[in-house]
Amino acid sequence: MHQLLPRDLRDAIRTIPDYPKPGVMFRDITTLLGDAGAFRRAVDELVHPYAGGKADKVAGIEARGFILGGAVAHQLSAGFVPIRKKGKLPHKTVRVSYLLEYGEDEIEMHADALVKGERVILVDDLIATGGTALAAVKLLRQIGAEVIAACFVIDLPELRGADKLRDAGLEVRTLMSFEGH
Repeated sequence: MHQLLPRDLRDAIRTIPDYPKPGVMFRDITTLLGDAGAFRRAVDELVHPYAGGKADKVAGIEARGFILGGAVAHQLSAGFVPIRKKGKLPHKTVRVSYLLEYGEDEIEMHADALVKGERVILVDDLIATGGTALAAVKLLRQIGAEVIAACFVIDLPELRGADKLRDAGLEVRTLMSFEGH
């Protein structure tokens, strides 16, 4: 499901040209997070379809996914599961590797963060190529979770990450899209 919100919420997103490398238009949600009304509205829009006990847990991808995912989990009265880069969690973990544009990376979560069969919503700020989100879905499914949706504030449709998640059998919810990278 893709939805375009009125201009005012889009205006809460700052665009930084040529970051982290030339030609990239970085979509920075820290300005949205700093605007109480925009932050509340974004969380409400992410939560709305899943109200009423449809999710047991919300998993957020480091780092902005922690902020959004924590707020979404609170609104849904669900638990929160942090998905982090390798080596950042103190207890026994499960891990998956995934390919980056140049090289490989790993993400992990605590092995006891979920009980098999729990319904989970994955949350992050932005979906681009989908590599990290697909790895997170693989990680959640590996531990036995039923991933019911993946939610993002921003979609970069030219990079087809949301399509890749849909191809993996997920419902994808985004609040807005920006053309370009």
